[in-house]
Amino acid sequence: MKCFERLVLQHIKAALPPTLNPHQFAYGANRSTNKAISTTLHSVLRHLELQGTYARLLFVDYSSAFNTILTSRLFSKMSYLGIPLNLCLWIKDFLTNRPQAVRMCPHLSPTLTLSTGAPQGCVLSPLLYSLYTHDCTPSHTINTIVKFADDTTVVGLITKDDESAYREEVQRLTGAQRTT
Repeated sequence: MKCFERLVLQHIKAALPPTLNPHQFAYGANRSTNKAISTTLHSVLRHLELQGTYARLLFVDYSSAFNTILTSRLFSKMSYLGIPLNLCLWIKDFLTNRPQAVRMCPHLSPTLTLSTGAPQGCVLSPLLYSLYTHDCTPSHTINTIVKFADDTTVVGLITKDDESAYREEVQRLTGAQRTT
């Protein structure tokens, strides 16, 4: 299955618009964790050169991030991004009514059927989460939200001790991420 998932991954990546969130550093040409770190540091250091400024950074690790994906919303977001319908439908089918069981030594748990989230360890899961959260962008120009798949950093560039926009962003992000 992993080989087929890699093929699907390549087809989805090929269909992505080049204007996808520029602060998402996963799954793009010339994108990496190093670029994400470099972009964050450059933004902060440039801001700190100004008199009376400081920066706040919030590093967010969403627990079970891939499990929060709602298939119907992911389908809508993928369609909106222009991903071909056949790929959207395949992903929807792939994520819907998945059987899951846990094996511990000789014991096997009862099977559950899942229709939300993306499977842990699945080749597609990080990209699907990235697509699911691609529209999570800052609502204030002094803030930046830097992402690498499910890792997120909120950067607040503070001037004149006014943290209100940064604090609003953090509140919005921590509440909105669960329902995006």
